[in-house]
Amino acid sequence: MQLSEILRTAHEHNASDIHLVSGHAPMMRVNTVMTPMDFPVLTHDSVNSALKEMINEEQRARFAEAKDLDFSYEVKDLCRYRVNAHIQRGMTALAMRTIKSKVPPMEALTLPDVISRLTYLPRGLVLVTGDTGSGKSTTLAAMIQAMNERYRKHIITLEDPVEYSFVSNKCLIEQRELGQDMPTFSSGLKHALRQDPDIVLVGEMRDLETTALAMSAAETGHLVLSTLHTVNASQTVERIIDMYPANQQNQIRAMLGNTLQAVISQTLFRRIDKPGMVPAVEVMLCTPAVRNIIREARTFEIPNVIDTNRQLGMTSLDNSIAELYFNNYISKEDAIAQAAYPEKLERQLAA
Repeated sequence: MQLSEILRTAHEHNASDIHLVSGHAPMMRVNTVMTPMDFPVLTHDSVNSALKEMINEEQRARFAEAKDLDFSYEVKDLCRYRVNAHIQRGMTALAMRTIKSKVPPMEALTLPDVISRLTYLPRGLVLVTGDTGSGKSTTLAAMIQAMNERYRKHIITLEDPVEYSFVSNKCLIEQRELGQDMPTFSSGLKHALRQDPDIVLVGEMRDLETTALAMSAAETGHLVLSTLHTVNASQTVERIIDMYPANQQNQIRAMLGNTLQAVISQTLFRRIDKPGMVPAVEVMLCTPAVRNIIREARTFEIPNVIDTNRQLGMTSLDNSIAELYFNNYISKEDAIAQAAYPEKLERQLAA
């Protein structure tokens, strides 16, 4: 098996993911659809050989011990990949996510204009949420690049692994990779705050310590961008609060009410007007009303606040989906299948 041939073929088909699993032909995901590639069935030895081609001795030792390994891999003049090596049925398998070499501009992502306005914030916490593969990393990269072209500031990114590779323009950008440059997100964030940053990107708020440090950084005057695997704003707020012990949750609600600036929740759809994907986006901005809701544990009111403040740039997921449908970007079936309130959206689309 020639790894380079598989990756080049996937690149020519604009695949978002490549899967190498023993006993199967290589597979690629193109516009959400898994498609077999025209290569021979992979053996355990051929997948192991591909893995050895991509990692060093230290990474091999970590994989042998943990049976899982996350790392980045670059093919010169082709593409970068976020790779997970794992064991399934006693054999090595690889899942590779394509990372575009060039950071897309904000205007190319079909995102609401309000997201561009968030890049002007001087401080606070901005969260981009959604399922795996919903475009969170791309949105954050576009936001970082917009600030890189505008400000003279210091940006530190903490990632697992480094995805988009930034070139410092007006900003000084440092990128640190989990495992290679720092042992944990919380350790990297703790030390980043001593490195004179203006803006910090935390790849994911995975645990209590990382979340607490991110909120403290936002509270002390930094702009902090991060992600969570949540599907909407109200769930995001509850997930953060639930990380803390019950006796601390009132205090954390107050802190989150003060520091949170916005929650962007994304879902990707396959386009019907042309090849590619397009995001539906829920946006919650932290107005005084939203801050009070967070402090007073009334997060069930957040969807109503979003719906009644569209003039400020807020939008619900279902309204965003409806807009994509009426613009002929997505199918009615896909729209209803991924709606928060399918029956309500179906009536809206039929009106």
